[in-house]
Amino acid sequence: MSFRTAIQDALNLTRSQRLIEATQRIQAALQGRTQAAYEPVAPAHAKYPGKSVRPLAQVVQTLRKFKQSPFPLGKAGRGSLVEPEIVDGAQFLTRSFSCNAGSRTYKLYIPKHTPDTQRPLLIMLHGCKQNPSDFALGTRMNTFAETHGMLVAYPAQTQSTNPSACWNWFNPSHQQSGMGEPAIIAGITEEIVNSYDIDKNKVFVAGLSAGGAMAVVMGETYPELFSAVGVHSGLPYKSANDVISAFAAMRGEAPQAKAVPNLRTIVFHGDADGTVAPSNGIDILGGAALSKAETERVSGQFTRRVARDPNGLPIFEHWLLHGGGHAWSGGNAAGSYTDSSGPDASAEMLRFFLEIK
Repeated sequence: MSFRTAIQDALNLTRSQRLIEATQRIQAALQGRTQAAYEPVAPAHAKYPGKSVRPLAQVVQTLRKFKQSPFPLGKAGRGSLVEPEIVDGAQFLTRSFSCNAGSRTYKLYIPKHTPDTQRPLLIMLHGCKQNPSDFALGTRMNTFAETHGMLVAYPAQTQSTNPSACWNWFNPSHQQSGMGEPAIIAGITEEIVNSYDIDKNKVFVAGLSAGGAMAVVMGETYPELFSAVGVHSGLPYKSANDVISAFAAMRGEAPQAKAVPNLRTIVFHGDADGTVAPSNGIDILGGAALSKAETERVSGQFTRRVARDPNGLPIFEHWLLHGGGHAWSGGNAAGSYTDSSGPDASAEMLRFFLEIK
């Protein structure tokens, strides 16, 4: 069944006030599943506490948006098809991983430069309608990896799981350890740690947009695996529990997050981001974290706030990018969703990550 047919089906269900089934139909279509029959179902909150039935007007409004775009976290296209340049002696491998939660391919950059000590590892989660090679090209993270002698892995989301190749950060099935996409990403991480000489105290995860939101999920669900989290244009943990609440969260209408993140976290967000509201960048860190932060630098391009531990180590950083949109700051314009004119988010993330001893 085509996506357009699925949406029409959902509209018919909405007119019959079968709202839960209409929502399920949308979710099934987004995940590439078919749902031929509609039987009475238990309320959503019976399976996932805190999940509510949506008012009719809200469902209709969301359905109208879906008629315009299957999912709004990306623009048309599937990202750049240009492969990033690889220096002589380095490798950019395509690998795959499978576990009980599912399987994914991923790209792994192994730098030519090999330090005498154990190497750091960074997991990079792309945004919607991107792919690993495009994300590596746009962020230039392989170039920085060569400088620091670190490995970088880029897991690939599938269109069969989400038509726009978005990580399903908004789905409760993918917000817990031991299941769904967090289990797969953690499995990829552990596979690399066990296969290479990786410093387990220097394993990091970062992402853009939906990938940034999933990086937050990874920090909350696998704090024993990662040392720090980097988020660009992302959203707080559990700020949504279905597709409709994801739209609300992206507009900045989710309840404010109060909890402090499990791990050291650096956040970048443009104050002109029209896709994911800038308030999400603040909410990722929680009110308590930013209340202790000091404004350490203000320029025409950004305002940087930092919260430090008693030894002066940055624990949380928030970069508000003045005039910045929904794009990786300081990135390579050859990749999608990049703003080459902004401060270098890749360099600053690695500086933050590697400050630990």
